[in-house]
Amino acid sequence: MAKKSKKQTGGTPATVALTAAGTAFTVHSYEHDPAHPSYGEEAAQAMGVSPERVFKTLVADVDGELTVAVVPVAGTLDLKALASAVGGKRAAMADPAAAERTTGYVRGGISPLGQRKKLRTVLDDSAEAHDTICISAGRRGLEVELAPADLAKLTDAVLAPIGRG
Repeated sequence: MAKKSKKQTGGTPATVALTAAGTAFTVHSYEHDPAHPSYGEEAAQAMGVSPERVFKTLVADVDGELTVAVVPVAGTLDLKALASAVGGKRAAMADPAAAERTTGYVRGGISPLGQRKKLRTVLDDSAEAHDTICISAGRRGLEVELAPADLAKLTDAVLAPIGRG
């Protein structure tokens, strides 16, 4: 994978963070369809990538603290497993407005990278089965492909089985 410059990628905070870290990544862009029922499935279809390799970024509230969960678009988030992964007791999906305000991204374009406020992050351990995974680059219709280990390192992510098939 070639590194992309800020200018080439459109300069989202996520791609700027990747470039600044010297991390290898590939940008994939596609025309976002606002009528599509699932941002993640749309991305997988548009890129021709298996949904098991495309990961969605969800923001949850774990015991009053916003927490990022990165799980395959082919499945769902296990909130109980997420809470357990960070030593919490209870997790619920965060208020969408709070998620957008805290991360600096809009729903459907939230990236685990380059967030306005760095949140604790949990990456589903199924990511380790792939050489590369795709995540939002911080805008609907824009994804970045990178090694799961690089994503975990840049976000200080905990790897745990938080996805349900």
